[in-house]
Order: sequence, then structure tokens, then C-alpha cells
Amino acid sequence: MPTVEVSHIHKSFGPTQAVDDVSFRVERGEIFGLLGPNGAGKTTTIRIILDIFKPDSGQVSVLGGSLDETKKNRIGYLPEERGLYKDQKLETVLLYLGTLKGMEMSAANERLGEWLHRFDLYQHRHKKVQELSRGMQQKAQIIATLLHEPDLIIVDEPFLGLDPVNTRLIKEVIEEQRYAGRTIIMSTHQMYQVEALCNRIVLVNHGRTVLYGEVEQIKRDFAGNAVVIEGQGDFSDLPGVLQTRRENSDWHLALQPGNNPQDVFRALATREGIKIERFEIAEPSLDDIFISVVKGDDEVEGVDNG
Repeated sequence: MPTVEVSHIHKSFGPTQAVDDVSFRVERGEIFGLLGPNGAGKTTTIRIILDIFKPDSGQVSVLGGSLDETKKNRIGYLPEERGLYKDQKLETVLLYLGTLKGMEMSAANERLGEWLHRFDLYQHRHKKVQELSRGMQQKAQIIATLLHEPDLIIVDEPFLGLDPVNTRLIKEVIEEQRYAGRTIIMSTHQMYQVEALCNRIVLVNHGRTVLYGEVEQIKRDFAGNAVVIEGQGDFSDLPGVLQTRRENSDWHLALQPGNNPQDVFRALATREGIKIERFEIAEPSLDDIFISVVKGDDEVEGVDNG
């Protein structure tokens, strides 16, 4: 039985169709990526899962059925808009939030001490939240999400404001939660983190599901949609290329769906001042695939995102 099952949900706010027939399943013990550009419907979908919003139509099953108050205590949620009480002491806030999730104060106190030590926040526990750095507040919010050992963890931009050391720490924590049998839904714009952590993903755009499946299979399906070039000259503004980026001495090109890499090579052959030392078809990154799918979908919709 999946931990979360979303079936053909729709949600409108006045004339705006925020979610338009989104469906996916999240299995127990996996890290699942909920992806999409800004305004795609991700946050609305999360709020429907959490029963903050009711769908206009469609169904959602969480932890085996409809969401009730008992099940809500089995969920940990890290929203993109952080919500700690800034004028209160860190320890006081986190203990309070733990008891709201049904924890006994003694258990919350013991468990909180372990988390504060691990996140290097113990010496700051008596400071007001507003006195902490942005990265410290982010780590504190993650503690609030995990303190009650939830079965379902939903994290929206979990690496926001973190330096590389703390980013690695949070990745380790997320993986530990999966190894413990917990289910994680992760929403982020950092595609390399999705590649490193997620088993499967769903990509939504304009409120619709546009891509869904296992990360490795999706990358195989999009083989041929990325090219790496080493050489001299200007490799930007090529026909059939959605994005060109420079990484060290290589140029990475994300191609439009259906565009042939040989067409790109022929276009380069006719351009003045170009010297190609290496031209190869590469395995596309999730970033390449994200750009390809979203921009292609925007063109179909007639949307210009600038």
C-alpha cells in the first residue's frame, strides 16, 4: 500500500486553475521528488495532501486512507515559508511544537537534546529564534519537522540557506530517514540534489503532470537530448537548443524534444569561427530534462517566461 496516493486532483482559486488532473503514488520508504517551476502547483498539491486545501475533485489517500487528526501527528512538514516563533527561545519553541505532535515533554526534551547537538545548535538553545542566522533557523525548522519521528516527511526546499557542510548533513539525515522506513516527499529546485536522493519523481507544470517515473528510467528515455562540446568559438543561440551553459572547458547543450544532435552538429559546421575538438551525446541531467520538458510545455501552452 502506498504511503500517499494522489488521484486526478483538481483545484481552482477563482479563475485560476492551480492543479489540473495531477496523479502520482509515493511508496513507503522512498524519497520522492515533487518538482516544477514556480507557480506550477506544487505547493497547492502539498496542501491538498495535508488537508489544508480540499480538492475540487479527485481523491487523496495518506497513510492508508483519509487524513484524520491521529494521522496528522504522523506527518512532519517543512514548508517553504518558515514558521518558527521568532521572539521565543529556540528550545522553548521546538519543545512546544513537539508536544503539539503528541509527544510527552520528557521524551521531547531528551530527543531534542540529541538533535541540537547533532546540528550544532545546543549552545544556542536559549537564544531567541530571531537571533539565529538564516542557516541555523533552517536547521531548527528541520528539527521541528523530524522531532516526533513522523512516518511521512514532506520537505519544501530543505537546503535553503545552508552552506555545503550543512547541506551534506541534511542529505545524510534525509537518507537516514529513508533507511528507517520513513517516506519522504521532497520539493526543491536543486536538481542535482534530486538526482542524488530521489528514487522517483513527478514533474508538474501549469498544474498538470508532465513527467512521472523512476529517475534512471527518465534519464534513459531522454538520452540524446543533451550534447557536450569541447572547442573554441560561440556555441550559444543554436537552433533546436533550449539552453547552453559553460562548465569549465565544456559547453553543455540541452536540446528541444525530438531535435537530433546531428542537426546541431550541422548547424555548427556552417558557423564562422567554430573549432570543435569534441562533440558527444551525453546522458542528460535532471536539470537538462527539467528545462526540456518545461520549456516545451510552455511553448505548447503559448506561455513566454522570458
